Amino acid sequence: MPAARSPLARLRKLCLALPEAHEVEAWGEPTFRVKNKLFAMHASSGTHHGDGREGVWIKSAHVTQDMLVRADPRRYFVPPYVGKSGWVGAYIDRGADWEIVDDLLRDAYRLTAPKKLVAALDAPPPAKSRTTAKSRTTAKSRTTAKSRAPAKSSRPARSAAPAKQRRNLRK
Repeated sequence: MPAARSPLARLRKLCLALPEAHEVEAWGEPTFRVKNKLFAMHASSGTHHGDGREGVWIKSAHVTQDMLVRADPRRYFVPPYVGKSGWVGAYIDRGADWEIVDDLLRDAYRLTAPKKLVAALDAPPPAKSRTTAKSRTTAKSRTTAKSRAPAKSSRPARSAAPAKQRRNLRK
């Protein structure tokens, strides 16, 4: 039987799977960031941050924090320092619902990350191309035909008249 992964290892795997997310140690704990902006922080059981239990502080909206803490106070709590800003704490040491933790982390990432990275997170994975030899040949012949066509200039067409005649026309 393989050894069970630690809660921190699971948390790290979920956070670092997000586009451009990275880990920085701060206040003696691993924090998870995107573009150096914090979206989650580990709270170990041995510090005053963990209050005797291992958990994670996750950026969220006040309504999410309120709903989770009221629904299941054995799993979710208002963390010190950042709780007043809507962050929610989730205990990850015993019986954590990792699907909900993953959803909360993704929501926190969306609140923190730039729009382009959020779009990358929400984009469907690229479909595998199924090109056949015939379609590759057809595409190649189209590309070759396009490359033979004269390039269109963005400047307006000049008159075929010599420069001296054009100057006389302007007068």
